[in-house]
Amino acid sequence: MFGLAVLFGCVVGFALGMTGGGGGVFAVPLLVYGLAVPPREAVGISLAAVGGTALFGALPRLIRGEVELRTGLLFAIAGMLGAPAGAALSKRVPEQVLLVMFALLMFVVAFRMWTKARNPNVASGVCVTESEPGADRSACQRDVDGKLRLTSRCARLLVFVGMVTGVLSGMFGVGGGFVIVPALVLFSSMAIHQAVGTSLFVIVLVSISGVASHLAGGNALSPSTTLQFFAGGAVGMWLGGVVAGHLKGPTLQKLFSIAVVLVAVFVIIQSVVL
Repeated sequence: MFGLAVLFGCVVGFALGMTGGGGGVFAVPLLVYGLAVPPREAVGISLAAVGGTALFGALPRLIRGEVELRTGLLFAIAGMLGAPAGAALSKRVPEQVLLVMFALLMFVVAFRMWTKARNPNVASGVCVTESEPGADRSACQRDVDGKLRLTSRCARLLVFVGMVTGVLSGMFGVGGGFVIVPALVLFSSMAIHQAVGTSLFVIVLVSISGVASHLAGGNALSPSTTLQFFAGGAVGMWLGGVVAGHLKGPTLQKLFSIAVVLVAVFVIIQSVVL
């Protein structure tokens, strides 16, 4: 059991280090089907382990300036407000239904990320200037130097998406990375590699809120399994960061999408067919 927990944690950390998301996407199925952890307890363990692993990966990226703090804080604060609501909702949904809903959400995210990878000019990170024909009319725009124009309209959109991310995190124990990365790319026009660093920063804060809500609700949380997951996650995070540094943005997005689809199919087969 000890070896499996560390190994599974390494898989989760590798996903986080390479894509900035997907840790919880893999953690919950691995805990439920690999270690026979009850789904609701798996949610809490996933949030704690993924949050700790994300912290390990966020700090060096923060030092290197790969985290967009203003956007990340806005996302994180909104997400921390949404996480308790998600935790409360999860109690009202049967465990099998919760897993199927989790899988369906993964399909949607994978499709959006794959579409973005095939059309890299969409939300490229730099919008056209307002003085030129065909100006970008999206809610969030960026200057020619890539700096986000945080208008009231853009802030409202990011707060809304952040709160939705928090609800999903609290409900499914996913940390929110697999939603945060595509949301940052699609809604704030952030470049994929910067989105990875910002996502890890957001995951740390949202996970703290999610774990607190989980424990406040009287749910179980195994310290030993959590620590083992974190130990493996730290190693996986480092390996994922090394691999990510040698891959282009669209390649990362496609790999992420494929991995998410495979896990979603597995969850549905285990929950519905078997």
